[in-house]
Amino acid sequence: MLLRLAAERATGALLRDRGTLYLVDGQVVHAESPAAPGIEVLLTAGGRLRADGWQEALREAGAQGRVGRHLVDSGRLSGGELEICHLGALYDAAYFALAPSSGPSRFRYGVAHWIGPVRPVAAEAVERETLRRRTLLDRLWAHPETDTSPVVPVRRSAGSRTAPRQRAVLDLADGVRTPADIARALGRPAFHTLVDVRRLAAAGLVETPRTDSGAIAPLPPPDVARVMSTSADPDVALLRRLRDALEATL
Repeated sequence: MLLRLAAERATGALLRDRGTLYLVDGQVVHAESPAAPGIEVLLTAGGRLRADGWQEALREAGAQGRVGRHLVDSGRLSGGELEICHLGALYDAAYFALAPSSGPSRFRYGVAHWIGPVRPVAAEAVERETLRRRTLLDRLWAHPETDTSPVVPVRRSAGSRTAPRQRAVLDLADGVRTPADIARALGRPAFHTLVDVRRLAAAGLVETPRTDSGAIAPLPPPDVARVMSTSADPDVALLRRLRDALEATL
């Protein structure tokens, strides 16, 4: 449906079970999902933008759909900072919004998002990145139930070693918080948290939930060390792709 709307150069909002994609002339201009921290969380959690600055932008420019432009014009963010953060939030939410679903998809023509124009992305690029991310997660640990279940830590041995990013996730794993909860608490993209959780599950450091049939997940594979050490920081590859996407449109 997304590609059909792109071919029609449609403008509006594509509503799905796990999120919404906003289109202008067939290109994706924003995405939101309850499973992913919004752009305001990514901007404010790291201290790049004060919460009161974000609220001021919403008050002054939200009704006109120009929040992004206001942040730049007021000097709170540079244009490059806004574009990179916006693209990160867009791809993050789109991953969940485009997840396989049994529910209906609806499109509301003419609906616009309050963030306003920042940097449109081709629908084909959004779909391609979503599929790449799904493949990556399955390659790390093919148990998607870990993505939505509470993260339950397993007692660590004295020799257990984890990367700083994964250690931060473990510190918040309490058997109640889901990966989405941990992502919001850390102010990180949700997909990156899923990568960390699946790596931790593959290493046996967090529990893998039982399947619907009640079966216990298999033991970690023998190449756990490779899984834990390869591309420990998913931000690097993402930033390279965002850079390439920006340069391609200049």
